[in-house]
Amino acid sequence: MAFDGAGAVVTGAAAGIGQATAVHLASLGAKVVVSDIAEDGAEQTVETIRAAGGTATFVQADVSNADSVEELIARSVEYLGGLDLAVNNAGIGHQPGDLHEMPIETWDQVMGIDLRGTFLCLRAELKVMVDAGHGSIVNMASNAGVKNAPFMAAYTAAKHGVIGLTKNAALQYARRNIRVNAVCPGTILTPGLASFPEENQREWAELIPVGRLGTPEEVAQAVAYLLSDQAAFITGVGLLIDGGLMFD
Repeated sequence: MAFDGAGAVVTGAAAGIGQATAVHLASLGAKVVVSDIAEDGAEQTVETIRAAGGTATFVQADVSNADSVEELIARSVEYLGGLDLAVNNAGIGHQPGDLHEMPIETWDQVMGIDLRGTFLCLRAELKVMVDAGHGSIVNMASNAGVKNAPFMAAYTAAKHGVIGLTKNAALQYARRNIRVNAVCPGTILTPGLASFPEENQREWAELIPVGRLGTPEEVAQAVAYLLSDQAAFITGVGLLIDGGLMFD
């Protein structure tokens, strides 16, 4: 698998899965635009890529804002000389709780970043890829996009929406040489999860059939596969990466 010279943009790349994905794509030869609203973490991702001999730059963006997304893609195309690959990873969760007690602001924020943000990025990326006649996109969903995440109404709804949006776009653009897929991670040992006590981490791992938590790097490898020509006959899928949890 190689992306020699391919231009890629990865949102939400300041930490966790997004950071691992940006670093992995760069290690395979892609030129990467690292985007996030958090400047410090994103700049660290860029430094990590460059230290390993890769090519990357940082473009700050708020994916819930249409103008910000349009500027991100315009600057990405200018830096990369085009846009071949895109990973729409930016997203947030929320505190678990009963739906009737959820603040409207929480609902709007999660929908604004997780679902509207994916739509806005797709919209801007597809404009470029249609003109170029090719492209490959991976959206970040979740296993909460194919099943219920208890007491996580906004997150569940948003990630179900990402799956639906992925399928819709995949069929619309299949004959235009553009593939659109999604990945659906389960419990992944991101920095946020790693901040919990080890006892909690062990309890969560015991719920997973393979007996451990996933890593951001494992998700990044799956993203790279779906972006690559090795997956040229795959579009519209929501690939579960959850150690069998969905089927337990």
